[in-house]
Amino acid sequence: MQIDRARAVADRVAALGGVARPTRLVREGHGRRQIADAVSRGLVTRVRRDWIASPDADEYLIAAARTGTVVSCITAAERLGLWVHERPDRPHVAYPGRGKPVPTVAVVHWQRAIVPRHPDVLEDGIENVLMTVAACRPYEEARAVWESALNKRLVDRRRLERLPWVGTASRLATEVTPWADSGLETYFPVRLRWIGLPIRPQIWIDGHRVDFLIGDRLVVQIDGGHHVGPQRSEDIRHDAALMLLGYHVIRVSYDQVMHRWHEIQEQIMQAVAQGLHRA
Repeated sequence: MQIDRARAVADRVAALGGVARPTRLVREGHGRRQIADAVSRGLVTRVRRDWIASPDADEYLIAAARTGTVVSCITAAERLGLWVHERPDRPHVAYPGRGKPVPTVAVVHWQRAIVPRHPDVLEDGIENVLMTVAACRPYEEARAVWESALNKRLVDRRRLERLPWVGTASRLATEVTPWADSGLETYFPVRLRWIGLPIRPQIWIDGHRVDFLIGDRLVVQIDGGHHVGPQRSEDIRHDAALMLLGYHVIRVSYDQVMHRWHEIQEQIMQAVAQGLHRA
């Protein structure tokens, strides 16, 4: 049976993520004539002279190939499923240092990669994503992304510490922890460091984890959108159990952490002033 070589080219491009360099296909044994045939038959499209794409390829990767950039920073973080404060109004990309990028509406980051980028890559690896995030976003927002990466085990702390970070990234590499389940749990201790008391995350008490324990007895629980129905009932039960054990519980919401921080800070200051954090 005769092999449809143009179709084989299209299948290989799809397997490579939908966007690929013809030079790579040639190295793998596909002929230039077969690649041209796949383009002429509409099985793939030519994005740029040195890139071709499947008809249904990822629009972010197509845009990166067309502009000579790589998807990075907060845009790549969101695509990796990391916690981000909000979606940026424009995509964030990085310049890979090859050729001249085509003008783009995206935010372009020009930092040198912390891990070398292969010429065939259109989306940054996790270390380069963290590097661009650290340079681009405010400290607590960048830290939330870094801690989300650790929490999801996309990178480990020892690997981070061995890389030659600079600027804010070098500070983050030594300060981040893997315990935050969301950015809210990153923001909280960062904003309260000034208080000078131990703030321990994810402590087990009475068979359940609490988000934060301040001092010996002050528990702070941060409610996300999932704290409804049966989860809400269990939260109420556990709060009562904690109080019977001598703990004091302050429960706060996403909106308070993100938009009404002064309310939370005032409550905690009043609780500490009354000694509710002491055994």
